[in-house]
Amino acid sequence: MHTQVAIIGAGPAGLLLSHLLYLQGIESVVLETRSRMDIESTIRAGVLEQTTMDILKEAGVGERMAREGALHHGIELAFGGKRHRIALTELTGRSITVYAQHEVIKDLVAARLATDGQIEFDIGDVRLDALDSTRPTVRYSKDGVEQTLTCDFVAGCDGFHGICRPAIPDTMRRDFQRIYPFGWFGILVEAPPSADELIYARHERGFVLVSTRSPTVQRMYFQCDPRDHIDNWSDDRIWQEMHSRLETDDGWKITEGKIFQKNIVAMRSFVSTPMQYGRLFLAGDAAHIVPPTGAKGMNLAVADVWRLSRALEKYYQRNDDVLLNGYTEGALQRVWRATHFSYWMTSMMHRFDDASPFQHRLQRAELDFVVQSRSAATALAENYVGMPLH
Repeated sequence: MHTQVAIIGAGPAGLLLSHLLYLQGIESVVLETRSRMDIESTIRAGVLEQTTMDILKEAGVGERMAREGALHHGIELAFGGKRHRIALTELTGRSITVYAQHEVIKDLVAARLATDGQIEFDIGDVRLDALDSTRPTVRYSKDGVEQTLTCDFVAGCDGFHGICRPAIPDTMRRDFQRIYPFGWFGILVEAPPSADELIYARHERGFVLVSTRSPTVQRMYFQCDPRDHIDNWSDDRIWQEMHSRLETDDGWKITEGKIFQKNIVAMRSFVSTPMQYGRLFLAGDAAHIVPPTGAKGMNLAVADVWRLSRALEKYYQRNDDVLLNGYTEGALQRVWRATHFSYWMTSMMHRFDDASPFQHRLQRAELDFVVQSRSAATALAENYVGMPLH
């Protein structure tokens, strides 16, 4: 079997790339080791930048997002017993939508299948060959039968633990990484929203994020030891910790509810370069990871595949490979900007156990500056809603 673009991974990056290529008349096959049920039911965060919202709408897969997603025009920073609003839309003219990642995946799967797009679920033993030739080969097993797929290009959208990034020779690849000394304890709660907008809270006991998934389901996180275990945290202990970290002078309190999911998320910043080797191009978590404090993960993946789809369109329509050759350079400009923003937000909002009282005071001074200075608030807002693509 042959296709123009073999896409490894059916996450948001791989599925959106396949759909963008379809709109340009370019064939693709998406290969995924998990089942359709697995990818559509794994609940993950979903804060969509304005640019991501625009791309999904223009691709014809944003209707449900616009109808069911929660459009937010600001976020709140909480510290020192007070909440301070960063007016995203007022400062930038742009906004965000809270719409869970698995809902984006559902929309993309439905769109691909509605146009007879080929997605191979439940495959195994995926191998890549001849990536530095003009006819790469992907071998995999399906229902116990060996399959061979030849293609013009391979798009590696298979995440941090996938096979595509390691397919770039170690001698040609350089990885940059920062492992943070804390994690996020995440809970899903059956409750109405505690606030109209996301709350990023810094407390001497650690960071807290209050966000929403739907009118009846809320997603919340608090900073924890990454070596901790969910069994150490009863529901009562969790709520006690949340209340203590979120206390405000005006008496506002978080809304409790039934906790039906708990997990601990590790925190790292990671960037790999180059994002291409021969006919292989990486996108999304296969090439870079950011801590979720800046809400950039899925948005960077969308930006990557938007750039890659334009490059492939130019190649097939005009036999012009300039954009393909410059893919890494163009993509990494945005990646490093988002990496810095996520690092800055993480460093400003979290408690570092080895920080001195002097450093704690510097964090507080920076937060005061952000909420008191319009220019500083605008810089945060511009990065949070996402810079326009070019």
